[in-house]
Amino acid sequence: MTDQNKVELLAPAGNLEKMKIALNYGADAVYGGTSTFSLRIRSGKEFDMESYAEGIEYAHARGKKVYSTVNSFPFNSQMKLYENHIAKIAELKPDALIVSSPGVVKIAHRIAPDIPIHLSTQANVMNAMDAEVYYDLGVKRIIVAREISLKDCEAIKHHLPELELEIFVHGSMCFAYSGRCLISSLQTGRVPNRGSCANDCRFPYEVYAHNPESGTTFRLDEEEGIGTYIMNAKDMNMASHIDEILKSGVIDSLKIEGRTKSPYYAGVVTKAYRQAIDDFYANNFDAARYQAELNTTQNRGFTDAYLLSRPFERTETESNEFSIQYGTHQVAGLVLEDGLTWKCKDKTCIGDRVEIVLPVGATVELVDNDVGKIDEVDGKYWLTFKKMLSESGKEFECIHSGDLNNILLPTKLPGYTILRREIAEALENKGLTESSTPMKQEQEAKPIIKDVK
Repeated sequence: MTDQNKVELLAPAGNLEKMKIALNYGADAVYGGTSTFSLRIRSGKEFDMESYAEGIEYAHARGKKVYSTVNSFPFNSQMKLYENHIAKIAELKPDALIVSSPGVVKIAHRIAPDIPIHLSTQANVMNAMDAEVYYDLGVKRIIVAREISLKDCEAIKHHLPELELEIFVHGSMCFAYSGRCLISSLQTGRVPNRGSCANDCRFPYEVYAHNPESGTTFRLDEEEGIGTYIMNAKDMNMASHIDEILKSGVIDSLKIEGRTKSPYYAGVVTKAYRQAIDDFYANNFDAARYQAELNTTQNRGFTDAYLLSRPFERTETESNEFSIQYGTHQVAGLVLEDGLTWKCKDKTCIGDRVEIVLPVGATVELVDNDVGKIDEVDGKYWLTFKKMLSESGKEFECIHSGDLNNILLPTKLPGYTILRREIAEALENKGLTESSTPMKQEQEAKPIIKDVK
């Protein structure tokens, strides 16, 4: 286990801003990498070497860790480039290298012998003997396959008590075995494991039957309300089971998926799991409290996946309605690192009242001045805007998403504080209703068809 025998909370770091947010919202460690040889190479540039070095320094200054993702699968032609990349990453002194294949394990040991190696979930380790093979190669931690059971984790830990085990507890699930997906590659030529997944499993599909003797082809109709999103997996959400997981005593790190997701997701999800972990150790675990926050984020519906139930025992892991749905809240703005100004993320006007979501351990001053008012109601903090004033002194009635002006706050807030409102209010500000959202439009446009008996 980690310091004080507590489980580690590991959060995604898709770029420098999201890394800082995750760390400020309670992560013990973060994972991410530069675009080269990271599985998110094409989905976003993540870090360059300069910002990555800054991020590692930022984390280490706060006693936190950074695990570097070098977890793609190299071709023979790329091996020299791969070695050079690992050497450059090693110079930045990350706390571990996350790799996916035995060959890269050997390369990492040779080039960076002092940096621990974590084996990616892409290696699909599900049993003690496979774990032993990698342990004998020098792997310190295994990020087990997402289909593994807690009982199997217990068996691995019993067999290899010095081997650290890391599990996913939250985030997107693929219609694939441990994310080893070919659908996107076959349909669009975009390779999922190189970070350019087209999310083909999230699309609506129509199923046809073809009779080769008659040459007849007809559509197989489905029951009303069932839908056609036959490969669209719900998002994993294990927050309600953190107590069961930690009571097992065999898991060293809880991992949140989502390097390509929003800063809001990085902050709110990390904070929810931080609270769940801390509450467990304080004998104050309350699943409803964490789920309320997690439901504020965009999701595809939630499932507790396979850790406590085998895949073949599950019937509710797929979402048959739509590829993504809104959470309960919308981000209005994000406070900049200096805490003096904020950037608008959703239309906000004079007179609007938004909820203040603070980083872990942060406090806020209650004020009432010309710029705005901050008050507390039932343990939550709220900001009411009286003026929209930029740093240059320009005044606005409303600020719109994408506006480049930094807007003054009525008092200094902790850096990366989130300003949010409920979805219904956010839509009202735009002159919309829930029925006009992309989710609802997608749902209503879906063909209603019936099964053939």
